Amino acid sequence: MVMSALKRHGQAAAAALQFLTRIPVPMTVPFESVMLARTVIYFPAAGFFIGAFLAGGFAVLDLFSPAMPAAVLLLAVWTALSGGLHLDGWMDTADGVLSHRPRERMLEIMKDSRVGAMGVIAAVLLLLFKFTLLAEWTGQGDGVHALSLLAVGPIWSRWWMGAAIAGWPNARQGEGIGALFHLASSRQVTAGFVAAIVGTVICTTLNGFYWSETLLVLAGCILLTLITGSIMARWLNRKLGGLTGDTYGALNEAVEAVLLFAGLLSIRLFT
Repeated sequence: MVMSALKRHGQAAAAALQFLTRIPVPMTVPFESVMLARTVIYFPAAGFFIGAFLAGGFAVLDLFSPAMPAAVLLLAVWTALSGGLHLDGWMDTADGVLSHRPRERMLEIMKDSRVGAMGVIAAVLLLLFKFTLLAEWTGQGDGVHALSLLAVGPIWSRWWMGAAIAGWPNARQGEGIGALFHLASSRQVTAGFVAAIVGTVICTTLNGFYWSETLLVLAGCILLTLITGSIMARWLNRKLGGLTGDTYGALNEAVEAVLLFAGLLSIRLFT
């Protein structure tokens, strides 16, 4: 019984890494709805690994590289770690929603593999925003706080993807990648929430944060994730009649960017 449960959760954790990252996981996983719903618990773990790679890259580049080249390299690593999956969702969502067409037409545009003008504009603006923030981070001179705050963003943005999957209906009525996770429940999202808290505490503790600082980081991450994610998810739901795999990626990108911005502000204001 216990071994069976461990196997199921091991497969779910592996599936989360395989689906959300390009980190090689040598395990064959049955991509079934019940198992995929369980992966929502481990979405923050996938974010943790991405954040750890980013923090490691930041620590190395901050030793010798000028700010702007370091920011470009970090952004390239950040995008590569997810295979551009979420950025693609951001672009497709922008193409569809910003076309201001009827709901059905928006969904058709988002499904089209070709990228339109709004998608390109949205991607350029997002990447420029992240680039400037990363360049500022490398010039702050407070590597300890920067390492932790850089690492926690991907944890919470991926937790919110799971929350959005469970919290809003599928706009495509059983079609698309998002539909594969339709059995995800609030119980699994809550377990993912606990995992996100644990991941955040690990990041801050390893970098010597006081408990009061850790609590502030947790409160800020939770509050900003809920506000940013809820506003955007409700807006997309109103426009599309639900959410899709593309919009989950867009939500991830939005929450990541907001947390990155908030992290930089906190370093400037409080350190």
